[in-house]
Amino acid sequence: MRILSQPSLLLRRLTSPVRNGVCDNSSFGKSTFMLFQIMHKTSGGTRPKKKIYHRVHELDKAMDLQKKPTAILKLKSIIQSQKSQSLLLRDLEKEVGIIQKWNFISVIEKYPSIFHVSGGHKMPPAVTLTTKAKKIADEEALANELMEPILVKNLRKLLMLSVDCRLPLETIDFIQPDLGLPNNFEKSLIPKFPEFFSVKDVRGRPHLELENWDSSLAVTAREETYMNSRMLDTSGTAKRARISKDGNFPGPFAFRLKFPVGFRPNMSYLHELEKWQKMDFPSPYLNARRFEVSDPKARKRAVAVLHELLSLTMEKRLTSGQLDAFHSELRLPARLLLCLIKHHGMFYITNKGAKSTVFLKEAYDGSRLVDKCPILTFRDKFVALTGRRDLEPTSCTT
Repeated sequence: MRILSQPSLLLRRLTSPVRNGVCDNSSFGKSTFMLFQIMHKTSGGTRPKKKIYHRVHELDKAMDLQKKPTAILKLKSIIQSQKSQSLLLRDLEKEVGIIQKWNFISVIEKYPSIFHVSGGHKMPPAVTLTTKAKKIADEEALANELMEPILVKNLRKLLMLSVDCRLPLETIDFIQPDLGLPNNFEKSLIPKFPEFFSVKDVRGRPHLELENWDSSLAVTAREETYMNSRMLDTSGTAKRARISKDGNFPGPFAFRLKFPVGFRPNMSYLHELEKWQKMDFPSPYLNARRFEVSDPKARKRAVAVLHELLSLTMEKRLTSGQLDAFHSELRLPARLLLCLIKHHGMFYITNKGAKSTVFLKEAYDGSRLVDKCPILTFRDKFVALTGRRDLEPTSCTT
């Protein structure tokens, strides 16, 4: 597979890198993805055949499935933040705005198993959690307690990925919900671990800096998966590796690929993919300044950095704007969109929702996230009160 070598003016504008330290979010316009065409050779003729970027409907569905749970969980948090554990409906507009107010009222009406409305006559109507919902909501404290060591570990790894082992606090705050960090993590979490973190001023901006490097953490999710899943024969030697028609290769430098339905790679493509899968590359945790950008191994390393960054998030996905925010600190590819499209066996870009989102495909079985952290497990249990049947038990990442 090769990308169009002469992109249009629109494509060049959309794939422009960060300028003057400011993220150019236009590089991932909501309705632009399906305009890009992937070209590869066919067995007949000399002209390449154009292939439209393939949709993965299950991952598009994953975006749709999160809409109502997001509203339910937000309303739960608003109610719990009140001293009386009760929210007057007339105050709902102050919390969510006049536009969203009616969406939340619809949620309250639709799920009486979670939200109870009291009042009327002389008393103003107010919404509270039902007894059953309160009981499950009380389990959130335990989930947060279980999450803390995971958050600390992942935050340390995130800093280790950056070139100077430090990141602007505003950049971390940009992906704070996706990492699972509390809203005020710089005050509630960071001071508890002075042996790991410190906040320092760098050129007038507060940065979170790593205090000590831990080589035991410099292991990627890809490497952990390989070590856990590699198969040995009875003699104790690894089985002979052979590239398969789906592009997967059980080697120490290979990535798990999941091509979309309808994509049929030819032998030439698979041969080039095999060479790429076997090619060794430096660890994402080594300083990017040590490598020449033009080196194929460095380019593969950049793909590994993207893979690791998505792996550190709770739902193994980030919006395009969030990825852009890490361009300079993680030395991401200059043409990030083209990189993601080229490696569509690993990443999926959806324009579902308010913002375009990049998925790590191997983390999903259909539209279901395979491994869930304690806080996601808790959220599923709470949202299950709505009667949703798609919330199946999953393994818990620790």
